[in-house]
Amino acid sequence: MKKKEKILKFDFPEGKLISNKYEIVEKLGEGWEGEVYKVRETATGIERAAKFFLPERNKLNKSAKFYAKKLHKLRSCPILIQYLTQDTIIIKGHTITYLISDYVEGETLSSFLNSIKGKKMHPFQGLLLLHTLVKGLEDIHGLREYHGDLHTDNIIVQRFGLGFELKLLDMFYWGAPKPQDFKDDIIDAIRILYDVLGGANTYQKQPQEVKDICCGLKKSLILKKFKNLSQLRVHLETMSWRN
Repeated sequence: MKKKEKILKFDFPEGKLISNKYEIVEKLGEGWEGEVYKVRETATGIERAAKFFLPERNKLNKSAKFYAKKLHKLRSCPILIQYLTQDTIIIKGHTITYLISDYVEGETLSSFLNSIKGKKMHPFQGLLLLHTLVKGLEDIHGLREYHGDLHTDNIIVQRFGLGFELKLLDMFYWGAPKPQDFKDDIIDAIRILYDVLGGANTYQKQPQEVKDICCGLKKSLILKKFKNLSQLRVHLETMSWRN
């Protein structure tokens, strides 16, 4: 039997037809497990997001199945993009699974930061963003799940003004949740605040209210102060702002 050619990337061109159902519009991103594209339903013209799993990262379809079930379990969480369905195509003899989800307009938080003056937020704006992020993660933790991979490249900013509307991408999905996973989400959320305010270059000049949350990014101090996301949310909602 001829050995199947290994697939390292897809790089689908614009206009390619998938399963006679979806037309590739553009590539949105890629990661360890595969690539994400904006696609258009040929029957309706509705735009969706399609995540294609590399066969080496999805043996026996375990990754795609786990990911789909997790998104379905968390379908009531507004901060997550809604999963719709799963399908397959054949490429170079490999069965490739792809997941179809809602497509949301917006830009990554990293792109958003690059577009604003100084590439950093005002402290109060950063706290508003953190509050939105924490509320969304709190819903996920309430269902005994976690995100596990928070950073500025997988947070989508849909709208901003007096507040933010956010969507999260690319949840980590291996294994059952452990206590440390929930703690890591808290630490990562606070790291997002630290990063959007300019990181180490601006930290010493930040208001005390910000430093009281970031705790110098010392994990033990953060987790001593905020044992869960609800405590962090309440702190943000009741803190005194003097700057």
